Amino acid sequence: MRAVICAGPPTSGKTTVLRHAARKLAERGRRLAYLKIDVQYCDEDELFARELGIPARKVYSGDLCPDHCSVLVLGDALAWAARESAEFLLVETAGLCLRCAPYIEGGLGVIVLEATSGMNLPRKIGAMLTLADLAVVTKIDLVSQAEKEVFRANLLDAADIPVIETDALHGINLEPVVRRIEATPELVEPSRLRGSPPMSVCTICAGKKEIGWEHHYGVVRALDSDLFYRGQ
Repeated sequence: MRAVICAGPPTSGKTTVLRHAARKLAERGRRLAYLKIDVQYCDEDELFARELGIPARKVYSGDLCPDHCSVLVLGDALAWAARESAEFLLVETAGLCLRCAPYIEGGLGVIVLEATSGMNLPRKIGAMLTLADLAVVTKIDLVSQAEKEVFRANLLDAADIPVIETDALHGINLEPVVRRIEATPELVEPSRLRGSPPMSVCTICAGKKEIGWEHHYGVVRALDSDLFYRGQ
């Protein structure tokens, strides 16, 4: 199993990037599964299942931070994808908390940012950018060359990672993303969160990095359950 965690601010183009990449991977015979983690509504799982014929499902985080929800359900999701005989699990998270990072060790962490979101956005995101393996900048057709260069310079100043600039809506320059996904190594168990979460009161924020709700306490959830309390 290989895991791709795609994060980024809302409307940045995460779904569009993954949609084009998944289509190319499926055409090459790669077996895929897709999971969308959102707060209260999404239909991307239906889109991926209908267009690509791949196993797809969604989870609503509700009162949980979407990135925390990702940590809790990802163990179940990896097991589900394995039962579906998938080679790659593509996870798209809502990415509403710009201080968290949902990436896991051994997986591919992709952050999607839109060039129209302001030149200083890369300076404001934190771990979601600095712990990523790859940055995909979308909507480059909507900004000037000077704006694009400043955005890229600020991004590279925040994180020394490869940057791919694309017009994702029309599928332009997404082949490098596909090649990077294909080069992702298989996960080594046990899967763990990459980096230390910010400090707070839940076991994830307190720094517990194991993947799967069984390793955490407080208000948790599984892939197929609502929120429940698990005491230590």
